[in-house]
Amino acid sequence: MSAPIEQPTARGSGSPTTIWIALSLVYVAWSTTFVGISVVNETMPPLLGGGLRFLIAGGLLLPVALRFGDRRGDRPRAVQWRGAAVVAALMMFGGNGGIVWAERTIPSGMAGLAIATVPLWMAAIDRVVLGHRQPRLVVIGLAVGFVGAALLVGGNALEGEIDMGGLVLALAAAACWAAGSIYQRHALLPSRPLVAAGMEMLVAAGIFVAVGGLAGEFGDIRTGSISRASWIALGYLVVVGSWIGFTCYLWLLRNARTSLVATYAYVTPIGAVIVGSVLLNETFTASTLLAGVIIVVAVALIVSAGGATREPSGGDQRGTSVEPERSLEGVRDP
Repeated sequence: MSAPIEQPTARGSGSPTTIWIALSLVYVAWSTTFVGISVVNETMPPLLGGGLRFLIAGGLLLPVALRFGDRRGDRPRAVQWRGAAVVAALMMFGGNGGIVWAERTIPSGMAGLAIATVPLWMAAIDRVVLGHRQPRLVVIGLAVGFVGAALLVGGNALEGEIDMGGLVLALAAAACWAAGSIYQRHALLPSRPLVAAGMEMLVAAGIFVAVGGLAGEFGDIRTGSISRASWIALGYLVVVGSWIGFTCYLWLLRNARTSLVATYAYVTPIGAVIVGSVLLNETFTASTLLAGVIIVVAVALIVSAGGATREPSGGDQRGTSVEPERSLEGVRDP
């Protein structure tokens, strides 16, 4: 028997219904943030715009989140702030910030292809770094999904010249996001997801602003030239992208199978194409429809490998035992 993909924690697993609701919210939220980021970048410096987004999101979220739940036993400590800093550096700055910066020189479709490699990076880290084997269906689903994502963006992205530096940066951003996702599952963070998310957003805001300053973006600020559309898009990214999408994603990482959570990287490009065609009049071709079918098949393969809930098999790093739970389909990871 191979080691199971999902390692247990004392935080427990959510119900299948709750997991699917949270996953659906991530699908919708992150399918639409591609357009939001594009609109923000039209009139705002990219790194400072990202810093402002996370400053508002974390600055408002954290004080509210701290007032609810276990206020005495779950207070943020120095070790938890260190964990939040690692997650913020990998996921928010390295992942989100890398894509934002890469889109300055590469097509958004190529950036979407890079994001679609997140599950592949997660599987590679799971296998090479953590030594966990992937079920055969998950491996097949990941491969099929990558083919679908390549078909989705390949037609347009491969036309003309592509900046290799931007492409390498986008792929590195996907790897950073995957590494942060894996690290976050086992990091010493507050058990309340909203508190952890607020901490990570505030740290990310500081990193974005610091790097943006070093990049000379403060000299690019022209307050009067920032469009109303960019401000509206920034607000949308705060509420939908950060408060709803990211906090649901963090909760899912603690309560659902890694391979199931990773399906967002295949579903959201389809949503992004639909949103782009409606709001930005982007072309919706037959190859896009075919890619959508392939991606849906990939998601079905990954989901069929097991249920939505995580599969506990012992105690977490603090020595707390966790009772086994049955998956939706009653199929256990090998």
